[in-house]
Amino acid sequence: MSGGLAALLDDVAVLARAAAASVDDVGVAAAKAGSKAAGVIIDDAAVTPQYVRNLAAEREIPIVKRIAVGSLRNKFLIILPVILVLSQFVPWLLTPLLMVGGAYLCYEGAEKVWAKIAHHDAHDADAPQRQPDEKTLVSGAIRTDLILSAEIMVISLNEVADESFVSRLVILVIVALGMTVLVYGAVGLIVKMDDVGLRLAERSSVGVARFGRGLVKAMPRVLAVLTVVGTAAMLWVGGHILLIGADELGLHAVYDFVHHVEEAAHDGTGALGGLVGWLVNTVASAIIGLAVGAVIVVVMSVTFHRRSHDTTTTTTTTTTTSADEPVSTADTRD
Repeated sequence: MSGGLAALLDDVAVLARAAAASVDDVGVAAAKAGSKAAGVIIDDAAVTPQYVRNLAAEREIPIVKRIAVGSLRNKFLIILPVILVLSQFVPWLLTPLLMVGGAYLCYEGAEKVWAKIAHHDAHDADAPQRQPDEKTLVSGAIRTDLILSAEIMVISLNEVADESFVSRLVILVIVALGMTVLVYGAVGLIVKMDDVGLRLAERSSVGVARFGRGLVKAMPRVLAVLTVVGTAAMLWVGGHILLIGADELGLHAVYDFVHHVEEAAHDGTGALGGLVGWLVNTVASAIIGLAVGAVIVVVMSVTFHRRSHDTTTTTTTTTTTSADEPVSTADTRD
Protein backbone atom coordinates (compact mmCIF):
# COMPACT_ATOMS: atom_id res chain seq x y z
CA MET A 1 0.00 0.00 0.00
CA SER A 2 2.69 2.46 1.06
CA GLY A 3 4.86 1.35 -1.86
CA GLY A 4 2.04 2.07 -4.31
CA LEU A 5 1.47 5.49 -2.76
CA ALA A 6 5.17 6.29 -2.97
CA ALA A 7 5.21 5.28 -6.65
CA LEU A 8 2.18 7.45 -7.32
CA LEU A 9 3.83 10.42 -5.64
CA ASP A 10 6.97 9.86 -7.69
CA ASP A 11 4.89 9.85 -10.89
CA VAL A 12 3.18 13.07 -9.81
CA ALA A 13 6.54 14.66 -9.10
CA VAL A 14 7.86 13.62 -12.52
CA LEU A 15 4.77 15.05 -14.22
CA ALA A 16 5.10 18.29 -12.22
CA ARG A 17 8.74 18.65 -13.25
CA ALA A 18 7.84 17.95 -16.88
CA ALA A 19 5.05 20.55 -16.72
CA ALA A 20 7.38 23.12 -15.15
CA ALA A 21 10.00 22.44 -17.83
CA SER A 22 7.33 22.81 -20.50
CA VAL A 23 6.22 26.16 -19.04
CA ASP A 24 9.84 27.31 -18.97
CA ASP A 25 10.30 26.23 -22.59
CA VAL A 26 7.15 28.09 -23.66
CA GLY A 27 8.28 31.21 -21.78
CA VAL A 28 11.73 31.10 -23.40
CA ALA A 29 10.21 30.51 -26.84
CA ALA A 30 7.77 33.40 -26.36
CA ALA A 31 10.60 35.72 -25.29
CA LYS A 32 12.69 34.66 -28.28
CA ALA A 33 9.79 35.09 -30.69
CA GLY A 34 8.95 38.51 -29.26
CA SER A 35 12.53 39.71 -29.43
CA LYS A 36 12.65 38.97 -33.16
CA ALA A 37 9.75 41.39 -33.64
CA ALA A 38 11.29 44.11 -31.46
CA GLY A 39 11.82 46.48 -34.40
CA VAL A 40 8.15 46.37 -35.39
CA ILE A 41 7.13 46.80 -31.74
CA ILE A 42 9.19 50.00 -31.53
CA ASP A 43 7.57 51.18 -34.76
CA ASP A 44 4.11 50.45 -33.34
CA ALA A 45 4.90 52.50 -30.22
CA ALA A 46 6.17 55.37 -32.41
CA VAL A 47 3.21 55.35 -34.80
CA THR A 48 0.37 55.33 -32.27
CA PRO A 49 0.96 58.66 -30.41
CA GLN A 50 0.27 60.63 -33.59
CA TYR A 51 -3.36 59.51 -33.38
CA VAL A 52 -3.90 61.31 -30.06
CA ARG A 53 -2.23 64.58 -31.02
CA ASN A 54 -4.47 67.66 -30.70
CA LEU A 55 -6.91 65.83 -28.45
CA ALA A 56 -8.10 67.30 -25.17
CA ALA A 57 -5.88 66.04 -22.34
CA GLU A 58 -8.72 64.23 -20.60
CA ARG A 59 -9.47 62.23 -23.79
CA GLU A 60 -5.93 60.97 -24.45
CA ILE A 61 -5.90 57.93 -22.15
CA PRO A 62 -9.49 56.85 -23.02
CA ILE A 63 -8.56 56.95 -26.70
CA VAL A 64 -5.36 54.96 -26.07
CA LYS A 65 -7.44 52.40 -24.16
CA ARG A 66 -9.89 52.11 -27.05
CA ILE A 67 -7.04 51.58 -29.49
CA ALA A 68 -5.47 48.98 -27.15
CA VAL A 69 -8.78 47.10 -26.94
CA GLY A 70 -9.01 47.26 -30.73
CA SER A 71 -5.46 45.91 -30.93
CA LEU A 72 -6.40 42.94 -28.74
CA ARG A 73 -9.42 42.28 -30.95
CA ASN A 74 -7.16 42.44 -34.00
CA LYS A 75 -4.79 39.90 -32.51
CA PHE A 76 -7.22 37.43 -30.95
CA LEU A 77 -10.23 37.61 -33.28
CA ILE A 78 -8.50 38.14 -36.63
CA ILE A 79 -4.74 37.67 -36.76
CA LEU A 80 -4.21 34.70 -34.43
CA PRO A 81 -6.96 32.45 -35.88
CA VAL A 82 -6.03 33.35 -39.46
CA ILE A 83 -2.27 32.80 -39.21
CA LEU A 84 -2.66 29.57 -37.23
CA VAL A 85 -5.10 28.13 -39.78
CA LEU A 86 -3.01 29.33 -42.71
CA SER A 87 0.23 28.05 -41.20
CA GLN A 88 -1.41 24.67 -40.65
CA PHE A 89 -3.07 24.24 -44.05
CA VAL A 90 -1.89 26.85 -46.60
CA PRO A 91 1.34 28.37 -45.27
CA TRP A 92 2.25 29.74 -48.73
CA LEU A 93 -0.63 32.24 -48.47
CA LEU A 94 0.84 34.06 -45.44
CA THR A 95 3.44 35.96 -47.45
CA PRO A 96 1.08 37.45 -50.10
CA LEU A 97 -1.39 38.54 -47.41
CA LEU A 98 1.38 40.13 -45.41
CA MET A 99 2.59 41.96 -48.53
CA VAL A 100 -0.87 43.44 -49.05
CA GLY A 101 -0.67 44.80 -45.51
CA GLY A 102 2.83 46.09 -46.19
CA ALA A 103 1.59 47.93 -49.28
CA TYR A 104 -1.11 49.57 -47.15
CA LEU A 105 1.53 50.80 -44.68
CA CYS A 106 3.56 52.18 -47.59
CA TYR A 107 0.47 54.01 -48.84
CA GLU A 108 -0.26 55.54 -45.42
CA GLY A 109 3.34 56.67 -44.98
CA ALA A 110 3.62 58.12 -48.50
CA GLU A 111 0.28 59.91 -48.11
CA LYS A 112 1.57 61.64 -44.97
CA VAL A 113 4.76 62.65 -46.77
CA TRP A 114 2.76 64.05 -49.69
CA ALA A 115 0.48 65.98 -47.33
CA LYS A 116 3.56 67.59 -45.79
CA ILE A 117 5.15 68.38 -49.15
CA ALA A 118 1.91 69.81 -50.56
CA HIS A 119 1.54 72.00 -47.43
CA HIS A 120 -1.89 70.62 -46.65
CA ASP A 121 -1.12 71.32 -43.01
CA ALA A 122 -0.57 75.00 -43.83
CA HIS A 123 -3.97 75.21 -45.50
CA ASP A 124 -5.58 73.50 -42.56
CA ALA A 125 -3.97 76.01 -40.20
CA ASP A 126 -6.16 78.77 -41.65
CA ALA A 127 -9.32 76.79 -40.96
CA PRO A 128 -11.06 76.95 -37.60
CA GLN A 129 -9.56 74.49 -35.13
CA ARG A 130 -11.90 71.62 -34.42
CA GLN A 131 -11.69 68.71 -32.06
CA PRO A 132 -10.64 65.63 -34.07
CA ASP A 133 -13.34 63.04 -34.66
CA GLU A 134 -12.53 60.31 -32.13
CA LYS A 135 -14.26 57.53 -34.06
CA THR A 136 -12.21 58.28 -37.17
CA LEU A 137 -8.98 58.51 -35.16
CA VAL A 138 -9.59 55.20 -33.41
CA SER A 139 -10.60 53.46 -36.64
CA GLY A 140 -7.45 54.66 -38.41
CA ALA A 141 -5.22 53.65 -35.51
CA ILE A 142 -6.78 50.19 -35.30
CA ARG A 143 -6.36 49.65 -39.06
CA THR A 144 -2.67 50.55 -38.81
CA ASP A 145 -2.31 48.38 -35.72
CA LEU A 146 -3.80 45.45 -37.66
CA ILE A 147 -0.91 45.55 -40.13
CA LEU A 148 1.82 46.08 -37.54
CA SER A 149 0.35 43.43 -35.23
CA ALA A 150 0.12 40.98 -38.12
CA GLU A 151 3.80 41.58 -38.85
CA ILE A 152 4.70 41.02 -35.18
CA MET A 153 2.66 37.82 -35.00
CA VAL A 154 3.94 36.38 -38.29
CA ILE A 155 7.56 37.08 -37.31
CA SER A 156 6.88 35.39 -33.98
CA LEU A 157 5.18 32.46 -35.70
CA ASN A 158 8.18 31.94 -37.97
CA GLU A 159 10.38 31.57 -34.90
CA VAL A 160 8.24 28.76 -33.46
CA ALA A 161 7.12 27.10 -36.70
CA ASP A 162 8.61 23.75 -35.61
CA GLU A 163 6.59 23.63 -32.38
CA SER A 164 3.34 21.69 -32.05
CA PHE A 165 0.04 23.45 -32.81
CA VAL A 166 -0.82 23.83 -29.11
CA SER A 167 2.63 25.18 -28.26
CA ARG A 168 2.41 27.68 -31.12
CA LEU A 169 -1.00 28.80 -29.88
CA VAL A 170 0.18 29.31 -26.30
CA ILE A 171 3.36 31.11 -27.37
CA LEU A 172 1.51 33.46 -29.72
CA VAL A 173 -1.10 34.25 -27.05
CA ILE A 174 1.72 35.22 -24.66
CA VAL A 175 3.38 37.34 -27.36
CA ALA A 176 0.07 39.04 -28.24
CA LEU A 177 -0.70 39.97 -24.63
CA GLY A 178 2.85 41.00 -23.81
CA MET A 179 3.30 43.18 -26.87
CA THR A 180 -0.05 44.92 -26.44
CA VAL A 181 0.71 45.79 -22.81
CA LEU A 182 4.24 46.92 -23.71
CA VAL A 183 3.27 49.07 -26.71
CA TYR A 184 0.18 50.76 -25.30
CA GLY A 185 1.65 51.11 -21.83
CA ALA A 186 4.54 53.02 -23.42
CA VAL A 187 2.12 55.08 -25.52
CA GLY A 188 0.09 55.97 -22.43
CA LEU A 189 3.23 57.16 -20.65
CA ILE A 190 4.34 59.21 -23.65
CA VAL A 191 1.06 61.08 -24.09
CA LYS A 192 0.72 61.86 -20.37
CA MET A 193 4.27 63.06 -19.77
CA ASP A 194 3.17 66.68 -20.12
CA ASP A 195 0.68 66.16 -17.26
CA VAL A 196 3.50 64.67 -15.20
CA GLY A 197 5.55 67.76 -16.02
CA LEU A 198 2.74 70.04 -14.81
CA ARG A 199 2.55 68.16 -11.53
CA LEU A 200 6.31 68.39 -11.06
CA ALA A 201 6.26 72.12 -11.91
CA GLU A 202 3.99 72.69 -8.91
CA ARG A 203 6.48 71.17 -6.47
CA SER A 204 8.26 73.36 -3.96
CA SER A 205 11.69 72.12 -4.96
CA VAL A 206 13.23 74.53 -7.46
CA GLY A 207 15.09 71.81 -9.33
CA VAL A 208 12.06 69.52 -9.62
CA ALA A 209 9.82 72.41 -10.69
CA ARG A 210 12.34 73.48 -13.34
CA PHE A 211 12.54 69.90 -14.65
CA GLY A 212 8.74 69.75 -14.79
CA ARG A 213 8.51 72.98 -16.80
CA GLY A 214 11.18 71.71 -19.16
CA LEU A 215 9.24 68.48 -19.61
CA VAL A 216 6.06 70.39 -20.47
CA LYS A 217 7.91 72.51 -23.05
CA ALA A 218 9.66 69.49 -24.54
CA MET A 219 6.64 67.20 -25.03
CA PRO A 220 5.17 68.98 -28.10
CA ARG A 221 8.56 68.62 -29.79
CA VAL A 222 8.79 64.97 -28.68
CA LEU A 223 5.34 64.23 -30.12
CA ALA A 224 6.27 66.03 -33.35
CA VAL A 225 9.42 63.91 -33.61
CA LEU A 226 7.40 60.77 -32.91
CA THR A 227 5.05 61.71 -35.75
CA VAL A 228 8.02 61.87 -38.13
CA VAL A 229 9.40 58.62 -36.70
CA GLY A 230 5.99 57.01 -37.04
CA THR A 231 5.74 57.98 -40.72
CA ALA A 232 9.27 56.72 -41.36
CA ALA A 233 8.38 53.52 -39.50
CA MET A 234 5.38 52.91 -41.76
CA LEU A 235 7.60 53.25 -44.83
CA TRP A 236 10.39 51.14 -43.34
CA VAL A 237 8.20 48.30 -42.11
CA GLY A 238 6.00 48.32 -45.21
CA GLY A 239 9.01 48.38 -47.53
CA HIS A 240 10.76 45.64 -45.55
CA ILE A 241 7.67 43.42 -45.74
CA LEU A 242 7.58 43.87 -49.52
CA LEU A 243 11.33 43.32 -49.85
CA ILE A 244 11.33 40.05 -47.89
CA GLY A 245 8.03 38.90 -49.39
CA ALA A 246 9.19 39.43 -52.96
CA ASP A 247 12.32 37.40 -52.25
CA GLU A 248 10.26 34.56 -50.76
CA LEU A 249 8.02 34.59 -53.85
CA GLY A 250 11.04 34.18 -56.13
CA LEU A 251 11.70 37.82 -57.12
CA HIS A 252 15.26 37.98 -55.85
CA ALA A 253 16.80 40.89 -57.77
CA VAL A 254 15.95 43.79 -55.42
CA TYR A 255 16.58 41.77 -52.25
CA ASP A 256 19.94 40.54 -53.57
CA PHE A 257 20.99 44.10 -54.46
CA VAL A 258 20.04 45.44 -51.01
CA HIS A 259 21.71 42.48 -49.31
CA HIS A 260 24.89 43.02 -51.36
CA VAL A 261 25.04 46.72 -50.42
CA GLU A 262 24.31 45.86 -46.78
CA GLU A 263 27.16 43.32 -46.69
CA ALA A 264 29.57 45.77 -48.32
CA ALA A 265 28.67 48.42 -45.73
CA HIS A 266 29.01 45.86 -42.93
CA ASP A 267 32.44 44.68 -44.06
CA GLY A 268 33.76 48.17 -44.75
CA THR A 269 32.98 49.84 -41.43
CA GLY A 270 34.80 47.67 -38.91
CA ALA A 271 33.36 47.61 -35.40
CA LEU A 272 30.32 49.60 -36.49
CA GLY A 273 29.58 47.15 -39.29
CA GLY A 274 26.47 45.68 -37.67
CA LEU A 275 24.87 49.08 -37.06
CA VAL A 276 25.80 50.46 -40.48
CA GLY A 277 24.54 47.33 -42.22
CA TRP A 278 21.23 47.60 -40.38
CA LEU A 279 20.93 51.27 -41.31
CA VAL A 280 21.56 50.48 -44.98
CA ASN A 281 18.86 47.83 -44.95
CA THR A 282 16.47 50.16 -43.11
CA VAL A 283 17.03 53.09 -45.49
CA ALA A 284 16.68 50.81 -48.53
CA SER A 285 13.42 49.39 -47.14
CA ALA A 286 12.10 52.91 -46.48
CA ILE A 287 12.99 54.02 -50.03
CA ILE A 288 11.19 50.98 -51.44
CA GLY A 289 8.24 51.73 -49.17
CA LEU A 290 8.13 55.37 -50.28
CA ALA A 291 8.32 54.41 -53.97
CA VAL A 292 5.56 51.80 -53.72
CA GLY A 293 3.46 54.09 -51.52
CA ALA A 294 3.85 56.99 -53.95
CA VAL A 295 2.58 54.83 -56.81
CA ILE A 296 -0.46 53.83 -54.75
CA VAL A 297 -1.10 57.47 -53.76
CA VAL A 298 -1.06 58.49 -57.44
CA VAL A 299 -3.40 55.64 -58.39
CA MET A 300 -5.77 56.52 -55.54
CA SER A 301 -5.64 60.22 -56.46
CA VAL A 302 -6.61 59.66 -60.10
CA THR A 303 -9.29 57.12 -59.29
CA PHE A 304 -11.09 57.06 -55.95
CA HIS A 305 -10.11 60.51 -54.68
CA ARG A 306 -10.85 62.26 -58.00
CA ARG A 307 -14.15 60.43 -58.33
CA SER A 308 -15.08 61.49 -54.80
CA HIS A 309 -14.03 65.10 -55.52
CA ASP A 310 -16.01 65.21 -58.77
CA THR A 311 -19.10 63.86 -57.01
CA THR A 312 -18.77 66.46 -54.25
CA THR A 313 -18.23 69.29 -56.78
CA THR A 314 -21.24 68.23 -58.84
CA THR A 315 -23.44 68.08 -55.77
CA THR A 316 -22.25 71.50 -54.60
CA THR A 317 -22.78 73.08 -58.04
CA THR A 318 -26.24 71.63 -58.37
CA THR A 319 -27.21 72.87 -54.92
CA THR A 320 -25.84 76.37 -55.63
CA THR A 321 -27.57 76.60 -59.01
CA SER A 322 -30.87 75.48 -57.56
CA ALA A 323 -30.59 78.07 -54.82
CA ASP A 324 -29.59 80.95 -57.11
CA GLU A 325 -32.04 80.42 -59.98
CA PRO A 326 -35.26 82.42 -59.60
CA VAL A 327 -38.41 80.37 -59.86
CA SER A 328 -40.76 81.99 -62.36
CA THR A 329 -44.40 81.09 -62.74
CA ALA A 330 -45.04 83.59 -65.54
CA ASP A 331 -46.36 82.30 -68.83
CA THR A 332 -43.60 82.71 -71.45
CA ARG A 333 -45.75 81.90 -74.45
CA ASP A 334 -46.28 84.60 -77.08
